[in-house]
Amino acid sequence: MNLYEQQTSNKRWTWVMVGVFVALFTFLGLGFDVFVLGMDPPLHLPWGTLAAVIGGFLMAANSFWNGPSMVLAAAKARPADPAVFEERQFINIVQEMATASGLPMPKVYVVPDPDPNAFATGTKPANSVVAATEGLLKSLNREELQGVIGHEMSHIRNYDVRLLTILAALAGAIALLSDWAGRSFRFGPSGGRSRSREGKGSTGAIVLILFGIWIILMILAPILSQILALAVSRKREFLADASGAELTRNPLALASALDKIEKAAAPTASINQGLAHLCVADPKGSLMGNKEGFLADILATHPPIRKRILTLRVMAYDHQGAIT
Repeated sequence: MNLYEQQTSNKRWTWVMVGVFVALFTFLGLGFDVFVLGMDPPLHLPWGTLAAVIGGFLMAANSFWNGPSMVLAAAKARPADPAVFEERQFINIVQEMATASGLPMPKVYVVPDPDPNAFATGTKPANSVVAATEGLLKSLNREELQGVIGHEMSHIRNYDVRLLTILAALAGAIALLSDWAGRSFRFGPSGGRSRSREGKGSTGAIVLILFGIWIILMILAPILSQILALAVSRKREFLADASGAELTRNPLALASALDKIEKAAAPTASINQGLAHLCVADPKGSLMGNKEGFLADILATHPPIRKRILTLRVMAYDHQGAIT
């Protein structure tokens, strides 16, 4: 799969995941109204669902407007200092990558942490931020740092940071809705449950089956929503690797940077797990980044670093072959 095929595939599957997310949210909300509040859909408005949707919208809106400042505060990031050589070089590279990508210059921040890592945040290119740890600026050479910044600028250009912020807010809203529905189901009205037991024949059986599915999803919704958000995050990492290599014309630079990041086994203490999906590598450290298998595939914030490095090296080989 070449660069453009990979971009098309990742974008298509990302929107499929978002659609599944919305369907899950809608099913939980309607189930709450029907089975807990005893709503008869043709005759009454789904008040519970409307309240949940409004609450989720407010959470997403807060993340949209205040997300960048909240992320920087959580990471204890500070503006880059041009008087420091590594940070001046960092600012210059961000300017170069902004020019190459056709984007406005992002704000440049430094995270006081010795572990090498970086992330981008913002809801649109005009208010975007690129941040790197002190450890990243000290451990990478100029070409490697350019590869990492190209990766982060690709996240901004592709609006990945906006998408991941919205998905995180939706995951939080689904967790709240699940908890709310569970508490109401235990202590609230039972009209919906009573009517579900009164059904006769095939209609009653269908209602009972839907009721059972709703109960299972209500319990598993927080886990399923987090898995869906992580799946989107992993897809965007592959796309940003490819897009970043396109900007720098040097896939091996990012591959070399990821290799150094992988070998730094210490976790990035300044970046908590809630921000992990924004980083160029999993801040928990290389041990998590190397894990593969079914559980790692569905619970990890990033694809295995070795797999990303191999993909970049194949891209470099294809690029050289195209030139010759």
